[in-house]
Amino acid sequence: MSEPTTDLPAGQRTVADLDLKPALEAVLMVVDEPATEEHLAKILERPRRQIADALRELADEYTVQGRGFELRYVANGWRFYTRAAFAPAVERFVLDGQQARLTQAALETLAVVAYRQPVSRSRVSAVRGVNCDGVMRTLLQRGLIEEAGTEPETGAILYRTTNYFLERMGLRGLDELPELAPFLPEAEAIEAETQEGVPSFDPDAPDDAPGRPVSRGTHDEDDQTEL
Repeated sequence: MSEPTTDLPAGQRTVADLDLKPALEAVLMVVDEPATEEHLAKILERPRRQIADALRELADEYTVQGRGFELRYVANGWRFYTRAAFAPAVERFVLDGQQARLTQAALETLAVVAYRQPVSRSRVSAVRGVNCDGVMRTLLQRGLIEEAGTEPETGAILYRTTNYFLERMGLRGLDELPELAPFLPEAEAIEAETQEGVPSFDPDAPDDAPGRPVSRGTHDEDDQTEL
């Protein structure tokens, strides 16, 4: 393989001429979601194996050097993240007095979706014992869950977690979720008692829309904090 032609002006050098590691760093600095090895190989005109080896070498170099950031493989791709050891500094800068975490209600709802997916909104509400319209709307708006078709028996919309959820959780895939599913109650066992009182909702409708129903025997729950 020929060496990168570094003596040419920047405007005359092709992507294939660029030094691979700095090129990878430059691209990964501007991605808004994890970049796959296949995509990076296509963009930088290199074999995927060469891309994969360079990415792992970079990740190891950052760790050895004790840099404040790290290169991680999550959600089937690579992206820069701040190193956990420096989280206090980052949190102080980012939050700056603002609430940036999901509420307990939102976290619980997200956990039910993650472990039961694809799952209908009524089943989520059945597991939690409250109407989850507002929280589900919040999770949809933040891109943590998405629609995943409809339930054949009832026609109810099903929901699943998104690639963005994997990215924020630092997971390669759903198989890396902790083994918590056995501790969640079976929604089917209690849904019959609650499904009639847990209506469907329009994710685009405002929380205070006229006539917006609330499930019988439960209260409606909303999430007002910012992520």
